[in-house]
Amino acid sequence: MGKKANKATKKFVASGQLKKTIQARHKKQEIQKKFAKRRGNKGGKGKELGEDGGDGDERDEKLEVEGVKGPKPKKMTVDSFLSGDFMNGSDEDGDDDDNDVLMEGEVDSADNIDLDEDEDAQEGDSDNDGSFASVDDLDDDDGQNHLLELSKLAEKDPEFFKYLQENDQELLNFNPNALAGADASDEEDGDEDVSMEEEEEEEEKTPVLTKEILKAWQKSLLQQRSLRALRKLLIAFRSAAHMSEDGQVLAWSIDSSTVYNKLITTSLRYTPVVLEYHVPYKTLLNGKFKSPTQTPKFKTLQKLILSHFHNVTHILGQLTDEEQLRLALTESAKLVPYVVSSRKAVKAYLKKCLDLWSSGTDSVRIAAFLSVRKFAQSSDESIMDNILKATYLTLLRSSKSTSAHTLPTINLMKNSSSDVFCLDHATSYQHAFGYIRQLAIHLRNSMKIKTKEAYKQVYNWQFAHSVDFWAIVLARACDVESEAKSGKQSELGPLIYPLVQVALGAIKLVPNSRSHPFHLQIIRSLLHLTKHTQTYIPLSAYLVPILSSCLTPSSRPKASTLRPLDFDVQIRVPQQYVKTRVLAEGLAEETTFLLAEWLASGPVHGSMAFPEVVVPIVVLLKKTLKNKNASSGKENGAVKVFLERVEESARWMEERRKNVHFAPSRIGDVQDWEKALKAKLDDSPLGKYLKVQKKTREKRRKLVEKARQGEDEILEED
Repeated sequence: MGKKANKATKKFVASGQLKKTIQARHKKQEIQKKFAKRRGNKGGKGKELGEDGGDGDERDEKLEVEGVKGPKPKKMTVDSFLSGDFMNGSDEDGDDDDNDVLMEGEVDSADNIDLDEDEDAQEGDSDNDGSFASVDDLDDDDGQNHLLELSKLAEKDPEFFKYLQENDQELLNFNPNALAGADASDEEDGDEDVSMEEEEEEEEKTPVLTKEILKAWQKSLLQQRSLRALRKLLIAFRSAAHMSEDGQVLAWSIDSSTVYNKLITTSLRYTPVVLEYHVPYKTLLNGKFKSPTQTPKFKTLQKLILSHFHNVTHILGQLTDEEQLRLALTESAKLVPYVVSSRKAVKAYLKKCLDLWSSGTDSVRIAAFLSVRKFAQSSDESIMDNILKATYLTLLRSSKSTSAHTLPTINLMKNSSSDVFCLDHATSYQHAFGYIRQLAIHLRNSMKIKTKEAYKQVYNWQFAHSVDFWAIVLARACDVESEAKSGKQSELGPLIYPLVQVALGAIKLVPNSRSHPFHLQIIRSLLHLTKHTQTYIPLSAYLVPILSSCLTPSSRPKASTLRPLDFDVQIRVPQQYVKTRVLAEGLAEETTFLLAEWLASGPVHGSMAFPEVVVPIVVLLKKTLKNKNASSGKENGAVKVFLERVEESARWMEERRKNVHFAPSRIGDVQDWEKALKAKLDDSPLGKYLKVQKKTREKRRKLVEKARQGEDEILEED
């Protein structure tokens, strides 16, 4: 009878799991005997079960546990193992690590199934209260430590503490002396949720989750940070995530919407708090996080966390309530440091977040983006590469068509995704260089082929939004004030020149009048880049010809009752607007405003040479106004007012230049003088004119938005 055991077997016995396993086996055998008696299979299935109610010799052979290593390895049945025969052996022959086996998994109940890391395997697995049973051994029974941790909850996680105050106030007030029996009662709740009478009445009946059971789990999680309660809660969460699918074997049934919502909320909110207590992660000074150390506790919890993360990813596609969806995104982002090692989990979660980022409501979009940004804070550069690529491609797919209803959404996506690209300038440079180069290739092919289809490769919304997006990224990364604070120049700075060249080349590709809205879209992007980077871009050469064509049309404009054209959502003039007065007036007004913005920008108006820069612009526009074919509409008067402000600003600059006593060759003094002058540009005549124009346009935009939403039937000015 002297059976020898290896190290893993002895470790399993020392852990105290042997007694639990024997009790669980006896309990199952008793239930099987009662089922056999109830069916009346005394001579049939009853005999097959064996005298002990087990599955017979065949089952024992299948569950054999490998014994000691030797020339002829011996086998030991589960019954022999449970009888403790192996304890008589010595330790000498069990020191070979190659023979170690995970006894917890081999001797566990037949219903205990570990979820595989693969998402497809997890979809088909059947979780129950026995899954991840090894997690139960990690519980800490020190109640005073948990009480101290609870007292710090308001400081560490104020949002969760506020939630507890509003919804579970009684959980915050508890007696630490009563913690000793909480674990036992929790185990009893989980192991005896289905009574013996119910098991006798109906075979394989799924227990129903109630508020009382959920409340007991909440108390154990909050008061003890119980990993046993966490395991049961997450198994119930899996049942909720897959309850609407056919063919799923679930551990719990949920027949109340209140319990369902409470389970989802509890699982999402409590899980990060418990994990932060047991396996905390570090946040570095640069804002990035470092995953938890690979301790035995974290290794034991890792599969449980990955299983839960897959279930959260799955349920994100099912939730329809905006508040619950936002909560799921916000809380699941706190689990990111624990799952970054699983590429499959990261890829699936990112895909779901980016889908919500491109299609959800504003609050859901922001929550989804913050989850993506959490991944971007990982120290793993490969994850950052995947995020940058996936974010940009999702933005392009969403900007294929633009209207007054989708433009705010696209602008939100461009501004938020630019934040990700500005987290790591060195990594972003490689992606930005490649994508700007793609724009240049499209432009080059269109210039070579010169066909209508080739021009459409450039004159489309995706190209326009791409130029605008990279202008936003470079303006944010190379902002003069930001670089002055950091004391170093951004790695993305060298990309400003190629982007400007591509943008100006796109404007010159098709210079006809119907393409002017596209030209204005590109010019707006370059203006944004100019203001933030203080880079001089000669935009007057492209704005003045547009303005001149509006003032001197080739034929008399046709009267029309069409509404004014919205140039923010147009890249090509519709056919019904061609050669109409409403188009000429709108185009002249938009071009004049953009020209005023460019002249009032720091690189132009803040330059000592401003009076000389505006001379050709003023001369050309005055000559156009004196032309005999010049329009006599209101656009003519608007341009005259604009020219007056430009000339006044030129004189304003000359007055300040009179006090200069240094030569132009002293570049340092010139730069200091211009830097002091840029702070006063709002007081110049052109600056005041532009400020009034912006207020007027903003007021009109709000009125149009109200009319579009049906708030006001008539556009009335206050």
